[in-house]
Amino acid sequence: MSALTPDLLLCAYASGLFPMANDRHDPTIHWIDPKRRGVLPLHRFHQPKSLRKLIRKGVFEVRVDGAFTEVIEACAEVRPERPRTWLNDELIALYCTLHRRGYAHSVETWAGGRLVGGLYGVSLGAAFFGESMFSHARDASKVALAALVERLSAGGYRLLDTQFVTDHLRRFGAIEIARERYRRELR
Repeated sequence: MSALTPDLLLCAYASGLFPMANDRHDPTIHWIDPKRRGVLPLHRFHQPKSLRKLIRKGVFEVRVDGAFTEVIEACAEVRPERPRTWLNDELIALYCTLHRRGYAHSVETWAGGRLVGGLYGVSLGAAFFGESMFSHARDASKVALAALVERLSAGGYRLLDTQFVTDHLRRFGAIEIARERYRRELR
């Protein structure tokens, strides 16, 4: 039996830690506390002109919490460009429990009645901890990210934690901040 519970997971997020497994079939979970943390300042979110145009066209229908389990499973898929995933079955089950309790949420993009992209994360106070995203259609996850930022801004959120900064997230304004600053912002 695992010692990791949904309540412990929430406490970890509130303390600035997040979990990762080595891959889908490895039961070991590691706590991550990077020296430099990725955040996407909501007031500095950069939405490229092409993305704004795509959103206005209404190519994708955006839904929230309509297919949480499907989103997290898609985020955990192994693909040729990513032969390993950091999500194992225990973490997936824990996030699904947090979703049922109202702490974990998904933003999904749909096309033709089919789930084609999305993201999920954990909401705690005025912070949203973005965990993972996927896309089975060009720009589908970007539309989900833009929808998330819009909802967080409207809801008075103050922190969008991306954990790490990738080139993809940097395009939208993600930055790295020192652990100490991150913990101040988290408080």
